[in-house]
Amino acid sequence: MPAITVSRGPALTIGALSKRTGVNIETIRFYERVGVLPKPPRSAGGHRIYGQDLLMRLGFVRRSRELGFSLDEVRGLLQLVDGGHYTCAEVKAITLDHLGDVRRKIADLRRLERTLAEIAGKCRGGKVPDCPVIEALFDPRR
Repeated sequence: MPAITVSRGPALTIGALSKRTGVNIETIRFYERVGVLPKPPRSAGGHRIYGQDLLMRLGFVRRSRELGFSLDEVRGLLQLVDGGHYTCAEVKAITLDHLGDVRRKIADLRRLERTLAEIAGKCRGGKVPDCPVIEALFDPRR
């Protein structure tokens, strides 16, 4: 991925940036507060002015978050890009670490699915207070 640089194009308000990227205005402000997005310059009237560079950067952040990268991982990727001295090997290492996390989560979700199916399968759905699901949830061995 090329370094994110300022490109020519019309300045955007935060509302227009939100519409173009599908990222909520409050999320944009949050990303600014936590340093994932730089604070944009302001107009004479105090309004934030976003350029095409921030549009691209926010798109990068949104897509990274959609793929499940944590904010720290996104920040790490952006630091590599911002420094301009990243290698594909560094990006691959971060991606493979993230892939390992995703695979662990999938395995956990599969175990959770089996457990829920098992305890739900024991329930007859009757009107009596005895419920195998509730009993299983109280069972510390589960």
